[in-house]
Amino acid sequence: MKAVPPAPSPDLLDFPPTLREVMLRGRWIGMLVLCLVVAGVFAWLGQWQLGRAIDSNPPPPDLTESVKPLDQVVKPGAYLDAPLIGQRTEASGSWVSDDFLIVSSRFNDGVEGYWVTGQLRIAGSTQPTSLAVAIGWAPDESAAKAAVQRLQKTADGSAVDLTGRLISDEGAVAPPHDQPRRMDRMSPAALLGFWHDTDELSVYRPYLAAQKPLGGLAAISSPAPVQQSPINWLNIFYAVEWAVFAGFAFYLWYRLAKDAWEREVEEFEERPGPGNPGPEPGKA
Repeated sequence: MKAVPPAPSPDLLDFPPTLREVMLRGRWIGMLVLCLVVAGVFAWLGQWQLGRAIDSNPPPPDLTESVKPLDQVVKPGAYLDAPLIGQRTEASGSWVSDDFLIVSSRFNDGVEGYWVTGQLRIAGSTQPTSLAVAIGWAPDESAAKAAVQRLQKTADGSAVDLTGRLISDEGAVAPPHDQPRRMDRMSPAALLGFWHDTDELSVYRPYLAAQKPLGGLAAISSPAPVQQSPINWLNIFYAVEWAVFAGFAFYLWYRLAKDAWEREVEEFEERPGPGNPGPEPGKA
């Protein structure tokens, strides 16, 4: 008895669907809506990054070059704001005896040497408050030690008026085991560990690089800070990345829909039907 071929499925068509017809199906329209939501989130993130990339209120040029009183620039214990790093500042006080310390690995116009530092007890504070001061530069350790001896004679409580640049703490590092008092970073936090008379002491986090040296030292080279560009190129790069991600979401939707359409076309060409005899005998 001759076998009767099964009735063609009702979804069999005389022609394969077009790509447009596949994209207009409910499933792919739903996927498109999801892509729109994802792309909208990426676009918002890109706009947010772009807003952060351009400083709409940059500090005026030469902001750091006008001399300001110390208490108008930063408060004790507070971090120095980035636009104020290198701010020319004036401070008044007196030196604390026996707190002239040496910091090594200090470069002055490319020449390595030493800084002599001191603890300046700020005048007029309601509680004991100190500021670390980089007083001057010496080419070798013996010259730095000689300057310490000269400066020690001035630590008699007399008033000292200083002008210089306010610079952020460089961060403390552990000293060598055989030189426990060696310091290679200018860090008020590290200096505080060696200072005297520190009970209930409030300390400024940044330090002052003195404009005019004392004790026979050379002036510390501290040029005006380079003005920062109001454009943050890293944030602009991130904004471009989010735009690319948003475009990729639509490309992914299109690629998936096209892959589905191509599979349907291949299936249509492989199955027998009206106007389509199917693969020839002996051919895969």
